[in-house]
Amino acid sequence: MALSLATAAVLLLSGVSAQPAPSVQKGITAAIKAAANATGPLDYTEFVNVFVGTDNYGDVCPGASIPFGMVKVNTDLTGYAPAGYVTDPTQFIRGLSPMHDSGTGSSLGTYGNFEIMPLSCPGGFNTCTTRLAARERLRKNNTDVASPGYFAQTMDNNFLMEATATRRAALERFTFPSKAGKRYFVLDLANDLPQSFAGGTMDIDATNGRITLGGLWGSSFGPGRFNYQAFACYDLLNGGNQTLSEWGTWSGNPYGLDAKALGMTHLNLSRSLIGDTYESGALFSFEGEPESIIIRVGISFVSTDQACSNAESEIGTSTFEDIHAQAKALWNEKLSKIEIDVPNTPENITELLYTSLYRSSLTPNNATDETQGLFANTSSFYFDSLYCSWDTFRTFYPLMSLHSPVEFSQIVDSYIDGWRKNGWMPECRANNLPGAQGGSSGDVIVSHFATHYHNEAAELGINLQELYQAAWTDGQVNPPEWDVEGRQSNLYNQYGYVPFDVIDPTSTGRQTREGSRTIEYAFEDFAIRQIALLLNNTADEALFANRSLNYRNVWDPTVESDGFKGFAQKRYPNGKFNYTNPTHCSPVDNVTTECSLQPDNTNGFYESSSWEYSWFAPHDTAHLIELMGGNATFVKRLNHFFSAGYFNVGNEPSFQTPIGYHYANEPASSVARVRQVVFENFDITPAGLPGNDDQAAMASLLTFHLLGLYPVPSTTQYLILSPFTPKYTIHNSYLNVSTTVNVVGFDPKSVQKTIPANTKAFVANVTVNGVPTASRCHFDFYDVFRVGGNVTIELTADKNAANSCLGALPESLSTGGFATVR
Repeated sequence: MALSLATAAVLLLSGVSAQPAPSVQKGITAAIKAAANATGPLDYTEFVNVFVGTDNYGDVCPGASIPFGMVKVNTDLTGYAPAGYVTDPTQFIRGLSPMHDSGTGSSLGTYGNFEIMPLSCPGGFNTCTTRLAARERLRKNNTDVASPGYFAQTMDNNFLMEATATRRAALERFTFPSKAGKRYFVLDLANDLPQSFAGGTMDIDATNGRITLGGLWGSSFGPGRFNYQAFACYDLLNGGNQTLSEWGTWSGNPYGLDAKALGMTHLNLSRSLIGDTYESGALFSFEGEPESIIIRVGISFVSTDQACSNAESEIGTSTFEDIHAQAKALWNEKLSKIEIDVPNTPENITELLYTSLYRSSLTPNNATDETQGLFANTSSFYFDSLYCSWDTFRTFYPLMSLHSPVEFSQIVDSYIDGWRKNGWMPECRANNLPGAQGGSSGDVIVSHFATHYHNEAAELGINLQELYQAAWTDGQVNPPEWDVEGRQSNLYNQYGYVPFDVIDPTSTGRQTREGSRTIEYAFEDFAIRQIALLLNNTADEALFANRSLNYRNVWDPTVESDGFKGFAQKRYPNGKFNYTNPTHCSPVDNVTTECSLQPDNTNGFYESSSWEYSWFAPHDTAHLIELMGGNATFVKRLNHFFSAGYFNVGNEPSFQTPIGYHYANEPASSVARVRQVVFENFDITPAGLPGNDDQAAMASLLTFHLLGLYPVPSTTQYLILSPFTPKYTIHNSYLNVSTTVNVVGFDPKSVQKTIPANTKAFVANVTVNGVPTASRCHFDFYDVFRVGGNVTIELTADKNAANSCLGALPESLSTGGFATVR
């Protein structure tokens, strides 16, 4: 983030990556400057750069959407493009589609169903380029424009495509240059980003100008044998202002099939059982040569009728400008939950903060009333694209707990309903289909809600006994296949760790990640313990508290790396450890080692090295310090972790590590380290994320860093750092409270990678509503954000004087912490 706004603009103007249009950054810069003289409410959408994370494998969707909308409209491009869109100017546009996810790590892409593409067909209907390979076009460089609720892209033939959205519908507007000829469009039935079509149907109603289509497709994550259903409804007449000229169907493949059928109105296609890939869909044109064509789109996971109903009820006869204004208003309501002192905040911080807040409400997708399979007709809320609970429990839901408890409760209801309908809570539900990564991290998410909002749970529609039973089931009841739900609880509970090289007689799952799954299961047990404590279930509280210490059972004190002893390792059933080089799967690993869900991941850890996972015990860091040899060795080891390049900011187990100094009574060191982490890894360019956003896990982490806070999941404890802004207010409209944080002595010169000498940046004192906190390292949700009021953080330039908590260290279970739930 060493790049300033001006530098970023120069890079964009010079054609580096060629996208987005320079006007995007210019507009954001102008809006931030204008805020200093604003007399009315600010338009926070003007501070958002939706293109951040669309390069460098950030996998962010910049498409038109509303908060948590099912519809996210942008173009699909060739190459590696999980969210459809990428900035790479060498990639070709396939079409505009209404369904995408954002920030996922899916290598094949997600959704991309029902692509539509405007065509130029000088020779008429039968000469149209309908197949993907034939119709793909480059974009016009430096013309991509998008903002919250709006997306636009111009192709190299000057055809302009625009979109705006509601929750389940969209308006697409296509504007043509003069002399472009007859307006043709190709619409896909079979194509999607991962090429997973498993059969479907399409019907053209030329009289009413409506195309309905739907079918089955494969999940973008998790087991490949599952299929989800999706449907779309395209209304072509724009309230009678447009007239169809020709219509028909098409089908093609790479080996010469390129057929069109003028006047044909129906397709009924099955999956090719021998593995062939066929493309198919509709081809149509309009009378005359109108300057623009507007098409209304509805989508559904239930039926084509419901897709049409969604478009009719959510858009009706509203104009493109009306729907865009509605979307923008919804985004302003969400973004204004956190108000900062814009005039006195560095410009890039304002842009980073509101861009991150935007992405923190982009997913998961609210698919309520759009349920299928086991969840058909459920009366509960339903959210999809939970990519993945392992990614999001650490920062995403804790951020939501500060300002959006209503939406948080709706998502928790969806988690609990997974247990009601399926026996276990969802973990990585993607495309309405199951999957898992590190364990049953949904336990931490519902626990975090319970610890924060148990007083309001019933009013918010959450039964705490059901919530607990759902989490308890994850910890106690072994599923038949723990790769898609729950966890391998039978062997974990038997051995006190997940054993390597053992027969599991009752369930199936990929026998990998034994070290990291043990560590994650242990923290999930702590989350269940927190709910048991809340409900005064003393027996279960003791059971899960003891189990939460199982992370110690994979700690091998004999393993040495870079002069430091003691690392997490996977373990045989007989207790013997299986050695893994602690540097394997670290960012500097030069050995070809599988690190993810591959069956040959012998590393023992998921997407991480042992160097990285050995820090992870957020509920019991005090004992980790003992295992590592005490405070001095712990700090020395932590410093080495960063200097040796083992830290991976883009990987969730590392999220809390920069703040680990707090637990060794050196909070000023955490402040300095967080500055370094932010400025080395984040900026306001399309490549401004250090890897994929992971359903806004990265966005919410950055938001907490900028606010000078860090949450301890499943607890109400927040670690205190140094904010990057002199003042901010968090509004919780449900609780009807606002909390303002004032930073006394804020110096914008401190907001850089290395804090200059004699610059105030370190926390000297903290008061809440005029009362000094018991520690300047942490405070509690119930003392601060639950009651509202004023927090004052006084800064000093004296790092040594600030490098202690002046009171209690952050809590750890082994030292008597977390003894009660507020």
